[in-house]
Amino acid sequence: MPDALRQTATASVWRTFEIVTTIDLGVATGPSRVWVPLSLARPAAYQRHLGHTISGNATRSQVVRDAASGAQFVSAEWIGQATPKLAVTIKVATAGHVVRLDRPTAAPRPADLARYLKPTALIPIDGIVRETAQTITRGHGTDLSRARAIYDWIVERTVRDPEVKGCGLGDIRWMLESGNLAGKCADLNALFVGLSRASGLPARDLYGIRVAPSRQFASLGRAGGDITTAQHCRAEVFVDGYGWVPVDPADVRKVILEERAEATLADPDVARARAALFGSWEMNWFAFNDAHDLVLPGSRGKPLPFLMYPQAETAGERRDSLDPERFHYRITAHEL
Repeated sequence: MPDALRQTATASVWRTFEIVTTIDLGVATGPSRVWVPLSLARPAAYQRHLGHTISGNATRSQVVRDAASGAQFVSAEWIGQATPKLAVTIKVATAGHVVRLDRPTAAPRPADLARYLKPTALIPIDGIVRETAQTITRGHGTDLSRARAIYDWIVERTVRDPEVKGCGLGDIRWMLESGNLAGKCADLNALFVGLSRASGLPARDLYGIRVAPSRQFASLGRAGGDITTAQHCRAEVFVDGYGWVPVDPADVRKVILEERAEATLADPDVARARAALFGSWEMNWFAFNDAHDLVLPGSRGKPLPFLMYPQAETAGERRDSLDPERFHYRITAHEL
């Protein structure tokens, strides 16, 4: 990795952010529920949860921890109030994250790796997913080489589609069967996770949000304090001898689309992004969780493929989390 990128991704400097999610559901016609993701609960080298507060007029509110994934979120309920309101404030510290890929270590294998090899509803690991993974990794003899081959395949063959709503769905079987490899981060990085798992490499999506401008690439940050639509997911793959390796092929395609008109993979800035985003993350972003197929407690709706946006139901009807203007929520961030 170039020295300039390593300096902006160094793990020696911690930054602290305060993120506030405010929700005003307006006039509710029946009982209402809201679910708001909190920051990553498990220990991570690049992130620390520093606490949270909950305010508003909910009849009941509590922090729930999903038993299957460990994801933490606020669950609030209103019975009788006509105008449900909620504010959730999170404090989180982040530090740039670099894994030295030229220097293997004796990183221990975590006990929970098995769950990061399993399929999910939208990330199967059989059929065309396994066949594609086998084609990509054929001839690559090490875990690191296989992970890099999958990353390069996604960078070289996918396209970022600005018309996709939100961050996409991550339906990777449909992507491969249709041949439509266009999407956003929840699509392209889910493809990395699925192909990795199908290759026997533990991998996971991390669903989060950008909280500050990037010091590396203008398109990979969010300025101005309002981060309502700044959600972004990343991925990690576990490689023996190195531990969890951070990757983000989707953001390489974002750089191509938004910063370098008519750019190719040979463009110097694109090459910089491609090198940086296999093995490091600039932490102007933080993770909520790595959950899939999440059942919201008390919800009448279907399980969520992932939890990256606030969720709400009024009178048993789920609101569109990708439409914050009609849902009536706002997320702000500032550095402390």
